Amino acid sequence: MSIRFTVAPTRAGLAPPGQPVESVRPYELLEYPVPTIVVEVMPKAEILDPQGKAVAGALARLGKEKFSAVRIGKRFELTVEGPVDDALLAEVHEIAEDMLANTVIEDVTSVTVAE
Repeated sequence: MSIRFTVAPTRAGLAPPGQPVESVRPYELLEYPVPTIVVEVMPKAEILDPQGKAVAGALARLGKEKFSAVRIGKRFELTVEGPVDDALLAEVHEIAEDMLANTVIEDVTSVTVAE
């Protein structure tokens, strides 16, 4: 979750007791959390992943023998104004299936809220 800053009007001209009016700023900086929804898209299991094969080969050449395969996917981060609920997550999953993934060769593997 990221933090967004906004300028909000204050009680301009109303100074706290004992402070001069000039000490009151007409605007103050507020911060509020901004939810981020993360969508992960991966190639379907039956689709060849040439980038993943290249990385797996490079790992083997570097002596990293514990890794048998690599698959490379995509990660999307969608910043949301307002609260995240089940209806919004369902809408994002629909958007992911329609726009973010090529469903012929890719699967949407997760839609989650980043912490």
